[in-house]
Amino acid sequence: MDRPLLMLDVDGVLNPYGASHPPSSYADHHMFPGEEPVRVNPEHGVWITKASSVLDVAWASSWNDDANTLLVPLLQMAPLLVVRMPPPPFEPKEKVPAIAAYAQQRPVAWIDDLHTPEAHRWATGRGVPTLLITIDPAIGLTRDSIDRVIAWATASTR
Repeated sequence: MDRPLLMLDVDGVLNPYGASHPPSSYADHHMFPGEEPVRVNPEHGVWITKASSVLDVAWASSWNDDANTLLVPLLQMAPLLVVRMPPPPFEPKEKVPAIAAYAQQRPVAWIDDLHTPEAHRWATGRGVPTLLITIDPAIGLTRDSIDRVIAWATASTR
């Protein structure tokens, strides 16, 4: 059986934009002129690296290659595969076809701050293990969420 996939969003997940101040452990980084700073927690690099021991991890974000160029150095981790998203701006439901095509029939966990009804229908209609974890964009990715994904991936490969 193929290793499970982890599809990882950036904004709202690794960059918790939904709070007026960054949560503890996050630092603001000014990456895009004229836009809000990007909030980065360096611990996420350690967590993602740990997850990559049992999952193939890929960016599933409008950031596309910019995630590797801009975030990977701050997170001090290896570059990830990239699931190509439509050019921004796009509707969140437009992620589903790209993720479905990339995942094919592999088990997949998808961490995002906005799982649309289309995402839930896709997940429940698959014949292979699928896990959606919806993140609060004011809090961002937590260790509990990544531990849940690792436990799910370990169980799904037995």
